[in-house]
Amino acid sequence: MTSHAAGTPVEARLLLVEDDEVIRDMLQVSLERYGFTVYSAGDGLTGLELFRELRPDLLLLDVMLPELDGIGLCRRVRETSTVPILMMSARGDSLDVVSGLESGADDYVVKPCESSVVVARIRSLLRRVSYAAQASPERNGRPSPAPEQDGSERLLRFGELCIDTDGMEVTRAGVPVALTPTELRLLLEFAAHAGTVLDRGTLLRRVWEHEWDHDTRVVDLHVQRLRAKIGGGFIETVRGFGYKMRR
Repeated sequence: MTSHAAGTPVEARLLLVEDDEVIRDMLQVSLERYGFTVYSAGDGLTGLELFRELRPDLLLLDVMLPELDGIGLCRRVRETSTVPILMMSARGDSLDVVSGLESGADDYVVKPCESSVVVARIRSLLRRVSYAAQASPERNGRPSPAPEQDGSERLLRFGELCIDTDGMEVTRAGVPVALTPTELRLLLEFAAHAGTVLDRGTLLRRVWEHEWDHDTRVVDLHVQRLRAKIGGGFIETVRGFGYKMRR
């Protein structure tokens, strides 16, 4: 996967898993027009097989799938991979949304939706992968936090939690913590503003790169997932306002 000057990854390989043949074909053609290489499957088990074989840059999958539904497929993928996952829900039902995000999805869209919206979400997710590989809070013009330093400004320490902003690696008590690009981007945002309360709308704009102030569950569920991986004592909930990283 390469990137153009603006930082948006191009020529990315996508795996689309959608059981409705008409929707699948239309979406594949549309995504290919935007320059993506698209592979497709009509059920969850075939999608899982293709994922293991192709190792795509992003997985786009419907919630309702035969053989293995999108929630189950997402969980299976997350057992071995941090690849970005965009879920599609036909109903926009709260249970679908919550289940998809809890299973490990990074973002979701409600069908039917414009292909331009899907492409915008895909590009945002792929930029997060690029960010995780290249950027740090300092390089993005954001202020550095003031945690304990360990001989290098690139190592940010919050107790037993250590964030290497150059290597984009996180350890807790010396043990590596595997984070998805979205989880890592969220943690870096908190670390760059340690001690400052960040509201959900701000986090949506900075991490997910789109306005979504009417539905902040994506933030809350990602914070829950992040806490489960790094430990619950680092990110504090400030009721009625948002979240903050404890110094």
